[in-house]
Amino acid sequence: MPGIRMMGTTITDADLLGLVWLASPALPVGGFSYSEGLEAAVDRGLVSDEQTAAHWLVEQLHLTLSRADLAVTAEAIAAWRTSDDERVAALNAWVLQTRETAELRQQTEQMGRSMVEWLKSVQPEQAARVREPLTYPVACALAVSGTQAPVRQALLALAFGWAENMMQAAIKSVPLGQSSGQRILQRLAAEIPAAVDNALALGDDERQAFSPMLAILSAQHETQYSRLFRS
Repeated sequence: MPGIRMMGTTITDADLLGLVWLASPALPVGGFSYSEGLEAAVDRGLVSDEQTAAHWLVEQLHLTLSRADLAVTAEAIAAWRTSDDERVAALNAWVLQTRETAELRQQTEQMGRSMVEWLKSVQPEQAARVREPLTYPVACALAVSGTQAPVRQALLALAFGWAENMMQAAIKSVPLGQSSGQRILQRLAAEIPAAVDNALALGDDERQAFSPMLAILSAQHETQYSRLFRS
């Protein structure tokens, strides 16, 4: 099957397009409706322009996404591919246990549920494997596991999809113009490979979701007077 070579591995056209599909903000999983604490940071003056928005999102990429969700997704892809249901359940439970606020837990549950619903339409054989409600990172891993896409390339695509959603959240909540948004996305894209490599290097005892300021802002967002986003 035709394919291209990336970082010493070969990925078929079908798998590459599948990753682009998964990363698309048009995927009906609801990612556009969450700011993951960014809106609360704007409300409290911590993020106020292009520079502070870019800095905030780069820090979030490295301190939360890389150390938690991307690392879990990588492990869950392997577990799904080897039909290790016990490992899948343990990773899913870890994600739930490390969500520090109601909003963050609601997000991973809702997006995970929506990902499984999407899989029922496009990969029904994969969706049929689900035995319990899945968090979003574990549901993403299930979607990837049905392809032969290399894990690193899958994480790159998923991280870029996250970056696109968060850039759009910054545009709406700061607010910023489209050009500012594209520069923020450019900066995030430059940081994503290192974040992915860090995620791939983490063992079970090294994953963490320790971001106290983000947790505080997320909790404050739950009672924020005016909101555009669900988190």
